[in-house]
Amino acid sequence: MCKIMPPVAAGLVVFFFAVLLSAAAGGDAAVVEHTFVVNQVRMRHLCNDTLVTVVNGQFPGPAVEATEGDTVVVHLVNQSPYGITIHWHGVKQRLTCWADGAGMITQCPIQPNTTFTYRFDVTGQEGTLWWHSHVSALRATLHGIIVIRPRSGAYPFPKPDVEVPVIIGEWWQRDLVKVDQNFSIGGSFEDNPAAIAINGKLGDLYNCSGVAEDNFVLDVEPGKTYMLRLVNAALFSEYYFKVAGHKLTVVGADANYVRPFTTDVVAVAAGETIDVLMVADARPCRYYMAALANQPPVPDPQIPEFVSRGVVQYKNIPSDAQNCTEKSPLMPAMPDQHDTITTFYFHGNLTGLQPGGNPLLPQVRDRVDERLFLTLGKGSMCTNNKTSCKRGGNPESFEVAYINNVSFHLPETTAVLQARYYGGKLNNNGVPVQDLPSRPPRAFNFTDPVLIPVVPGGKMEELEPTRKATMTRRFAHNATVEVVFQSTATMQSDSNPMHLHGHDFFVLAQGHGNYDAARDVRSYNLVDPPMKNTVQVPRLGWAAIRFVADNPGAWFLHCHFEFHMAMGMAAVFEVDNGPTLETTLPPPPSDLPKCTR
Repeated sequence: MCKIMPPVAAGLVVFFFAVLLSAAAGGDAAVVEHTFVVNQVRMRHLCNDTLVTVVNGQFPGPAVEATEGDTVVVHLVNQSPYGITIHWHGVKQRLTCWADGAGMITQCPIQPNTTFTYRFDVTGQEGTLWWHSHVSALRATLHGIIVIRPRSGAYPFPKPDVEVPVIIGEWWQRDLVKVDQNFSIGGSFEDNPAAIAINGKLGDLYNCSGVAEDNFVLDVEPGKTYMLRLVNAALFSEYYFKVAGHKLTVVGADANYVRPFTTDVVAVAAGETIDVLMVADARPCRYYMAALANQPPVPDPQIPEFVSRGVVQYKNIPSDAQNCTEKSPLMPAMPDQHDTITTFYFHGNLTGLQPGGNPLLPQVRDRVDERLFLTLGKGSMCTNNKTSCKRGGNPESFEVAYINNVSFHLPETTAVLQARYYGGKLNNNGVPVQDLPSRPPRAFNFTDPVLIPVVPGGKMEELEPTRKATMTRRFAHNATVEVVFQSTATMQSDSNPMHLHGHDFFVLAQGHGNYDAARDVRSYNLVDPPMKNTVQVPRLGWAAIRFVADNPGAWFLHCHFEFHMAMGMAAVFEVDNGPTLETTLPPPPSDLPKCTR
């Protein structure tokens, strides 16, 4: 087995990248067991002691490592003051929807001073995933990596010498529950993280009274190959990642192998994972790795420029190489923070390996049973449940995010899956439960930049009215579903990293501007499309996906930007049971948490 390189944690808490050897290569499946204790600790950064909610005192949290086919068991002990769930982001959860961990979708939160055990298999998946809290914005500090290795021990590329988790996250000095509440009632672009972190280290671009924060340091040996398992755990942004003086070969995305290609810049969308190989073939010296957040340009609301960096440091640097030890490491030339084209081409370069090179990759189905065209944008609602009000930024209304002009309302007393399983109704405090519309209520130029500014009397004002509902869409078991996501310019022009629980999907195509079926279907890749669980829908553009709804349950679909999800850019896909016991969702576990309200 290759060597594992641990990341270093924030503060005084050491991040221990635990190696749980589930089985020898080719051996029997095993049980990988963890205990996650959620509590609050104080960590010091930027001259401030901040009370943060973490797992086992670590930021990022402990790694979950398994071999394909293993069973993962995690006992969660909640010693925090908040209701908690843990979502195993990208794990398919075949017939284990109860363990998906989506708060108020598949379960009620685990209340303070109570426990719950998650149990699921990692079958038919290899690569990098991650876990995070799925209640409020607490996932900013409640997250960690999941690594699933091939049972054969063989990769469809040269086996790396060392594996390195690289978790890009944010350091917050605000009450994360309050941040989430602020966005649910319209948002505030004053709610920003204090810094960006790589493996919990803020890096030397940040300082406390002139003393630089620690960098994450990766020691490398010349000639060796390092697999960097990149995870974007940030609440807000997509990130560009580079290592000065080194090329990166992309070999995986969202725990699916891709046809390898070499680049000097990687774009990692919020919620996405990317696996890259880096050969230590540069002159022995010190080099910065850097992560830079991108964002749309003005007139979109602007957040501060966020960047963090770590250090790639060669071992045994020659003594005569004084410029390597006395000067700062070489910094890579990063894209502009407003560059949204580089990510478009990066994601467009992802293609799946053919079944011969990737036995886990199924074929794309030609038959399509359900087609959805989902517009992603922002609108507004009147305060105090009024039926009419002034808009265009007037305080009589507040901003919401939507899918097809409906802003998602999270159930309050019963999880969607429980209501479905027991045949009950959701108590939504008067908010309706409705089917997700297949199309938006009206067609317009979705990507017209004139719609971006939020101003009184603007062109956008007549398009603002939006309604609240708990939106679900039910699919017959084994139905083939095609979804076209259309990013819009309504009150913003951001990209939208859309994540679907419980299923991987093929990304068939992407494009800029308004989707035109007559034109754009011809661009579909039906031969070797990448398989993902999170698709970066381009800024002012679209992306088409296709999947088979063959996993019974209630599966959350949402944007992985926290402010978009909190503001309502979400829905639930419900998948019916199949005709056999093996295609039927089992009953819930006996210790499934109960709601308190």
